[in-house]
This record gives sequence, C-alpha cells and structure tokens, in this order.
Amino acid sequence: MSPGSDVRLAFAGAGWMAAVHGYAIEHVPGLSIAAVASRDPSRAAEAASRVGATACRYDELPAGADGVVVCTPPRQHAEHALAAMAAGTPVLVEKPLCATLEEADRLVAAAEAGGHLAYAENLVHAPSVRLALAHAAQLGGIDLIDVRAVQPRPTWGDFLSESWGGGALFDLGAHPLAIALLLAAPATPVEVRAVVEGAADHPVDEHAEVSIRFDTDAMARVVASWRGSGNPVWDAQASAPDGVVRLELLPRVLLERNGAEVRLPPLPEGVPAPLEELGYLGQMEAFALDVARGTRPELGAGFGRSVLDLTCAAYASASASGEWVDLPYAGPRNQAPIELWRR
Repeated sequence: MSPGSDVRLAFAGAGWMAAVHGYAIEHVPGLSIAAVASRDPSRAAEAASRVGATACRYDELPAGADGVVVCTPPRQHAEHALAAMAAGTPVLVEKPLCATLEEADRLVAAAEAGGHLAYAENLVHAPSVRLALAHAAQLGGIDLIDVRAVQPRPTWGDFLSESWGGGALFDLGAHPLAIALLLAAPATPVEVRAVVEGAADHPVDEHAEVSIRFDTDAMARVVASWRGSGNPVWDAQASAPDGVVRLELLPRVLLERNGAEVRLPPLPEGVPAPLEELGYLGQMEAFALDVARGTRPELGAGFGRSVLDLTCAAYASASASGEWVDLPYAGPRNQAPIELWRR
C-alpha cells in the first residue's frame, strides 16, 4: 500500500531493529530513509550508505525528514522521541516504550499536547493477529488468556546487560503482554503477580511467568522466556464459555477458532514472509499513512505506558516473592524494571 505521497523517514539508531525497519521500508512505495543517526558515527555512515541516506548526529534529527523512527536502546527512547515531537515531527518508538514510568508520563504528556507518537508494537499489524483479535471480540466473555513468547537468549546487542533496563520480561515480554491486553480489551487489568528468574552468567532476567487479573475476573497467563531451544515459539489463546481462539505466530502462522482453521490472506507478492506475518510491513505502512495524512496512530504513547506499567508491577511482584500487585502500579516511577526487581 502506498502512503499516498512521498514520505522521508530518519532513524535514531543503526542496529538490528533499524535494519528490520529499513527492510520493511524497501517494500512500501513512496517511503524512503533520509537520514540515519547513531552513537557510533562510523556505524551511522555504514547504515546510511546501504539505504542511500545521510549519516548524522542525534542532535541533528529529524534532519529534514517527515518522521523519525526511534530504535535506540530503551533508556534513550524518551530523549529521542521527545526531541522529535518538540520539533513537530511524528515519531515511531520501538518497544519497550522507554525505561521508566516517569519517562512514559513525559511521553504521554507530550503526545496529549499535540505530539505524534506511534508505539511500535508490530504484532498488532500482523494479519493473523488482527483476525485473532476480531474473532476473540466475538466470544461471549473471555475468561482465560494464555500468551507465550519463548526463544533462545539473544546473542547480539546489550540485551543481557543491566543498561538495557530489564531482561526477557522487559524486552521480549513487551510483545505477549501487549497481546494479552488487546485480547482482553475492553477489560482492564487490576492486579498482577510474577515469578522472574535470572541466570548465573548474566545480571538480568531470562524467564518470567506472569498472571494478570482483569476487572471482569478474566485471567491471563503470560510467559516470556529466553530459555527456548531451537525455533522460537510465539502463540496465544483466548477461551470463553462459547469458544476458543488460538493463534500461532512462530515457528509457523496458524489461526483456529473452535479447532477449525481460519483462512489467512495470502502474502503480498515479492514481500518476505516475516515482514508481513510479524506485522513489520503493515506497521511501516500505517506510520507512513499517518505521517502523510496527519492522522493519529492506532497505538500511541498511552498504550505503550500501559504495557510498561504492567511490566514494572510484574517485576515488583517478583521482587516480593510473587505477591499480587495492584494496577495501575503505584510504586517508584523513576526506576527501570531491572531496578524494581533488584530492590
């Protein structure tokens, strides 16, 4: 889908996620990359040369671009997103939204004051997820949700360092927590408890099991783990008295309702399957359309803060031996999830 007019984007960050977003942009007519910024000038120059863009410093963004994609480490998200919005430029912020609830509050305030912030939960743009949410909404009162994201620990980047802000639950867990919230909507989460486990060879968490209670008395169980072996397993299920919706995303895509397979739309011609099946293509198309038309994003800073609020409360619960913690989280707003867990 074309955004309807040429849209030029700038990247804050030149790592793995920038490469994924850049790959998606290649398949959106009318969308291009104008500039790439990185803390490492040589890395910015290398990334920019691959896409025909200009390398620049963070403080030079948006560098003439129509929108900024923030894919730096989470502790830098708020700084770069706030700078883009202050310049009047729409911004797409990679998950997690930021590192602390205090930062999230500032992002929400800036968006409510007129800034444009899209929260980059790519899965909500995946065709199978959109269909799963539509089918789940037809069920007569969901009472149980199960969501899993299990894969091997990352072997690149700073994910296993405390500087990231948290481990498997904070980073990988942002996806299944978001899906759980969307499947349960319009129900509101009221309390959470979690068991979070680390490892001897790194300082962050690598396995988490989370229970969420909603105001409808529905329950959600979420697993986020870097203890998988072989292919990643990402799946979700919503159960109600009148039926079940089951979704698989990895290692293959499958959607079922009451055991019967739901037909999914075919892949767009020439588009690599992961870009479409995991929502990266749809996400970039949606952001480009919003930038071109001046429309508000489907998921914004408020939803990103909701996911982070749930995440922080879960880490606080794990620190308190798995006790139930009320939502919204009433604890410290200036601490990253890893700090709440280490208290």
